Amino acid sequence: MIFIKNIYLNLKRFDIPVEFGGVNRIAPPLDWGRFIIRAIQEPLKRYDCENVKFIVFFPEAHIPGAITALCENSPVKIGCQSVYREDTAPGGNFGAFTTFRTANSMIALGCSSAIIGHCEERRNLTGILQEAGADDADAVDRILNMQALCAVRSGLKVLFCVGETAEQHDEWQETLRKQLENGLKGLDAGQYSVASEPVWAIGPGKTPPGRDYIQLAAQFIKEVTCGAGIVYGGGLKKDNAAMLASIPDIDGGLIALTRFTGEIGFYPDEYLEIVQTYLEA
Repeated sequence: MIFIKNIYLNLKRFDIPVEFGGVNRIAPPLDWGRFIIRAIQEPLKRYDCENVKFIVFFPEAHIPGAITALCENSPVKIGCQSVYREDTAPGGNFGAFTTFRTANSMIALGCSSAIIGHCEERRNLTGILQEAGADDADAVDRILNMQALCAVRSGLKVLFCVGETAEQHDEWQETLRKQLENGLKGLDAGQYSVASEPVWAIGPGKTPPGRDYIQLAAQFIKEVTCGAGIVYGGGLKKDNAAMLASIPDIDGGLIALTRFTGEIGFYPDEYLEIVQTYLEA
């Protein structure tokens, strides 16, 4: 089975200027989302939109600017960074969700996708449960499952992230199996893709996984999910793009930072170079 290639971009909180401890050197925060879309959408039109999809996950504040910057027939789709586990409903809760980002609110703004279960979100949920004295390893996945169900009910497609920490690495298959089975319960094929996110290998000073491990993890995830689309969630970069493109079971990648030394950060021109290297490898 041949899958469409999916190139995801998770912009995390790269909007914060350097003087506030962030990495944004490219645009004023109020214009940041609009700036990025305008910088990437025209160059991406060179690719066949039937064979490759470009999805950008923005922090919520920047979604309106990104949406309004989309040109006619833009190849870019806008997504949000997870959703709350409950939502509005006719005859039910009409909006009592202070501080929470519901799936219906994201659909109403114009989003089409949500990234759920990213390692940073998992770490946050784990910390909350630990602070409450809970000792239930599967609780995080049950919460993420509620979020994923809300997302697909609203019409959002889900990129569901799974991955093992260094402490879980020796039992990586069992860890991934539980995350997939618990987190995707009730979702149908076509409503989600999976990002393979080797948490143990992500971050400064850590050694990225090699081709063999990435292929092995992708094969395992496809077996458990009966053939879901798999993207590499450990960071699609220029220096690993050709290698990832050579792995048959990898159907795309997740980009975040584009520059890791010097003036680190996300730069649209470097994003376009990564995309080109991957798709033309």
